[in-house]
Amino acid sequence: MSGIGPERTAALAERVEAFVRGTVIPYESDPRRDHHGAPTEELVAELKDRAREAGVLTPHILPDGSHLTQRETAAVLTASGLSPLGPLACNTAAPDEGNMYLLGKVGSAEIQARFLKPLVEGRARSAFFMTEPDGGAGSDPSMMKTRCHRDGNHWIINGRKAFITGAQGAKVGIVMAKSDDGACMFLVDLPDPAIRIERVPNTIDSSMPGGHATVAIDNLRVPADQMLGNSGEGFQYAQVRLSPARLSHCMRWLGACIRANEIATDYANRRMAFGRTLIDHEGVGFMLADNLIDLKQAELMIDWCAGVLDSGSLGTAESSMTKVAVSEALMRIADRCVQVMGGTGVTTDTIVEQVFREIRAFRIYDGPTEVHKWSLAKKIRRDWKGAQAESGAT
Repeated sequence: MSGIGPERTAALAERVEAFVRGTVIPYESDPRRDHHGAPTEELVAELKDRAREAGVLTPHILPDGSHLTQRETAAVLTASGLSPLGPLACNTAAPDEGNMYLLGKVGSAEIQARFLKPLVEGRARSAFFMTEPDGGAGSDPSMMKTRCHRDGNHWIINGRKAFITGAQGAKVGIVMAKSDDGACMFLVDLPDPAIRIERVPNTIDSSMPGGHATVAIDNLRVPADQMLGNSGEGFQYAQVRLSPARLSHCMRWLGACIRANEIATDYANRRMAFGRTLIDHEGVGFMLADNLIDLKQAELMIDWCAGVLDSGSLGTAESSMTKVAVSEALMRIADRCVQVMGGTGVTTDTIVEQVFREIRAFRIYDGPTEVHKWSLAKKIRRDWKGAQAESGAT
């Protein structure tokens, strides 16, 4: 990947940061929220219009349709994440950012024109339908119960999905189902009467429009040319999406924790207790020092994994390590920020309490920490067996 180079990347990231700090942050107190606290479609559309005017809408995708390198993307997405509303405004939020990446990599020209273009232009939101309830696909996608079969020039899909981020209000859907050949991936227009939202539960996080819906799919008919690739190749395409998507989450939430730490630092330097500012009490000062250490380590992990992906590797193990290390580090940072700020830290007077909630959810979505560690342990075992076989040891 050629990208745009370090100087143009730095300039772009600075523009995104200036936009988020100057334009987006004042919207954090905007009351236009849905039943679980997420910004309404009206608010998101207004924010995207402001980003379009500022020239920072979808900044990670260039006018010719090419994508920034992962290292360049890290600078831009971290800047967009300085506010929970920033990724929505700049069109770098999940699941759209990951879906745009996937369609840009493997979508046909027809699919890109019909489904990718409105996403890049910020005119539509999308949803990725993979996770299932009732013992179906989740951390183990091989358990997929949603089925599909060929019917002339169409495929018929039946099943249920759960925790589908942004399904309510989405216009583009990527649906995974299993045929006799294996997993398949389809592009669909939304809404569709065959895709019915059963419920949208209230959840600990509140940054993503449309929530995390449970969905029933009843005899959904999809034209055959809306399948990505061939029947049975769905998991292959899922891997193209998942490693960069895990890393993108790390980038955005790093930005959020940088901001939370700024707020906590400002508080600790202003608030007096026992005759001194809080920062002068070691118990507080050391927490903020630990935050700086964790922020730097998270930044370095992201840069390392981005370099692996830029080399052309799928980076499955590397993205698992980075997701674990960064999500756990950011959780520590968010927790310390709340603690430093005491009672103020658990109020909605600042975004610190929201960042804490969002990071807690981040430790689960795109694979819980424990699943990634289990996957890495299996790799350690495979690598050991391979080394033993190569050396002729028994």
